[in-house]
Amino acid sequence: MSLTDWIVLVVTVLAIVIYGIWKSGSNKNIDQFLVGNRSLPWYHVGLSVMATQASAITFLSAPGQAYSDGMRFVQFYFGLPLAMIVLCITFVPIFHRLKVYTAYEFLEQRFDLKTRALTAFLFLIQRGLSTGITIYAPSIILSTILNVNTTYTTLFIGTLVIIYTVYGGTKAVSYTQLLQMSIIFLGMFFAGVMVVKLLPDNTGFINALKIGGKLGRMNVIDWKFDPDNSYNVWSGIIGGFFLQLSYFGTDQSQVGRYLTGSSVAQSRMGLIMNGLIKIPMQFLILMIGVLVFAFYQFNKPPVFFNQYEVAQVKKGKYANEYQAAEKQYSVAFEQRKAKAESLLTALDNKDEQRISTAQAELKAADKRVHDTRNNAIAVMKKTNPKADGNDTNYVFLSFVTQNLPIGLIGLLIAIVFLASMGSTASALNSLASTSVIDIYKRVINPDASDKGYLNASRWATVIWGMASIGMALYANRLGNLLEAVNQLGSYIYGTMLGIFVVAFYLKRIKSNAVFAAAILSEIIVCVLGYFQAVAYLWLNAVGCISVVVIALVLNNIFRQQTASA
Repeated sequence: MSLTDWIVLVVTVLAIVIYGIWKSGSNKNIDQFLVGNRSLPWYHVGLSVMATQASAITFLSAPGQAYSDGMRFVQFYFGLPLAMIVLCITFVPIFHRLKVYTAYEFLEQRFDLKTRALTAFLFLIQRGLSTGITIYAPSIILSTILNVNTTYTTLFIGTLVIIYTVYGGTKAVSYTQLLQMSIIFLGMFFAGVMVVKLLPDNTGFINALKIGGKLGRMNVIDWKFDPDNSYNVWSGIIGGFFLQLSYFGTDQSQVGRYLTGSSVAQSRMGLIMNGLIKIPMQFLILMIGVLVFAFYQFNKPPVFFNQYEVAQVKKGKYANEYQAAEKQYSVAFEQRKAKAESLLTALDNKDEQRISTAQAELKAADKRVHDTRNNAIAVMKKTNPKADGNDTNYVFLSFVTQNLPIGLIGLLIAIVFLASMGSTASALNSLASTSVIDIYKRVINPDASDKGYLNASRWATVIWGMASIGMALYANRLGNLLEAVNQLGSYIYGTMLGIFVVAFYLKRIKSNAVFAAAILSEIIVCVLGYFQAVAYLWLNAVGCISVVVIALVLNNIFRQQTASA
């Protein structure tokens, strides 16, 4: 990066961090540290909810996801608006009325302490692991820019976010997220405009999308019902609904965002805002990935986008073999470029027969490019068997750093840093609040002072931050980060949602029945996920429904045993 980009990056990040800490003031009690005195307006709540969900993973991995797999991932969010409606009707008023710090306090009032502790424990496992993935995302950027191993950049980023969260608390997180989302929207808009401007003169926006479509990247809607397909309308609406409802309704990292609302109405409006904006936002981010894909039909992409791994293989004993693979790749790319230009000409002439022929030829040429690229990756794996062969997380970053003008590069990289800081800080804050309120205060030390709980919250933030850094050091083995974080959540969110559904709607079911049902359901979900019996989105529905059904059955059995005794 140029000196100008470094200045833009550093100034943008530091200015927003300082602003957030200044606006939050000092935290004098646990109420201010964990829920910001419940004083924020709806637009703060809405942007904070969006920023918590839209981590660096969204802006790094989503364009790469579309580049490699097309637009179909957007169907993942089709259940979101329905989930927001249910949340506004049921979850928000109950949580506000009870003045809870965490979602799990309600479960003890409804059931008992063990059910509350079990649900809090499930959340801590899921969010602790997921936070590690969000820390890893910006470390990829620093690693690429500085050409150093991600281990060092992960340690640096993780430490920075821990310090920021420990000092500022939830109010600092919310205030910085307000500015973060504003800058993120602006930066991604400019990125999309620049991709179009960099396309060949005879291409343009529409033709770029047509080329993406001819190569299977504009696969926005898939109506076919297939339980093994992760992304279609049905998995998005049904499985996505259960996932989004459990994420926003039972995950403290999100519940903590709308608990900061000054009233039920403000929290509801913030969630509705998220439901209305999220799908168009995700659609546009994925479309940028398709435009980048079209750009690389005419401009040679790297054989492998992770330049750190490329540098390692070029230093090793298989360097000559890798360079030979690169030469084959260059030849295959030139052939594909010629076929892409032929397709463009056919599209301009609206010659359907020629379009069909050119499309088939381009697909064949594209396959040859992929085959030569896979040969190069195989050589890389020979050099380092532990090397990550999935580089989708590096696609958009590589495009930005190599093709965008000075200044905009620094701004876009700052966006990814800000997104990471916002989502990671929210997660650490929620992990701390759950650990202290649901475990430490309730089980370990119920008689401490308010200052003691505030200090415990800060220490919990540090401890969870260190655990998340440990997970981040493993994240390079997980492939596309956007998919990894959602797959991880699908193993746990369904069970958590089932517990809350029973708590809200099935008043006759007692604590022992729901506790046993949750454990059995989690076992079922883990077995199905391990053997890949269904696509991961369906695990959310399976977990929730299993808890409800098993709890109903067990509750009847326990009631009959009590009656016969």
